[in-house]
Amino acid sequence: MLTWKDIINFTVKGNPTPEKRVEKSEAEWKEILSSEQYRITRLKGTERPHTGELCSTYEEGKYNCVCCNTPLFDSTIKFESSSGWPSFTQPITTNAIKYHKDVSFGMVRVEVLCNTCDAHLGHIFPDGPEPSGLRYCINSESMQLEKENS
Repeated sequence: MLTWKDIINFTVKGNPTPEKRVEKSEAEWKEILSSEQYRITRLKGTERPHTGELCSTYEEGKYNCVCCNTPLFDSTIKFESSSGWPSFTQPITTNAIKYHKDVSFGMVRVEVLCNTCDAHLGHIFPDGPEPSGLRYCINSESMQLEKENS
């Protein structure tokens, strides 16, 4: 189980190696993503709180990267954080997520990205539920739900 100390270590010492890499040109990303998905995942945007389709969805399944379909989170570790964005306590695998120190907008945060294609997903905070204490705060537009019975 990942802890906040692990996350900080990733931002300082380097991220885990992904299973594979997916790289496309900006034109290719624009071709396969909606304008909002592109804005959030490729330009590091953020959707308005409480507007994302996956915010209040709790169906069983896997939350995959909208850009490359890499499994990122499982529905069993999703929780209601009241933040306005889907929230999770752990990634599906340790190497599914990449972590970067983010000092934009006068804040110090940790940005989370898909480790396969570098899609911006959201941020992680050390104020989640036990036992990990982590809260992955993720934009709905950066994921697609692969339902359990699909």
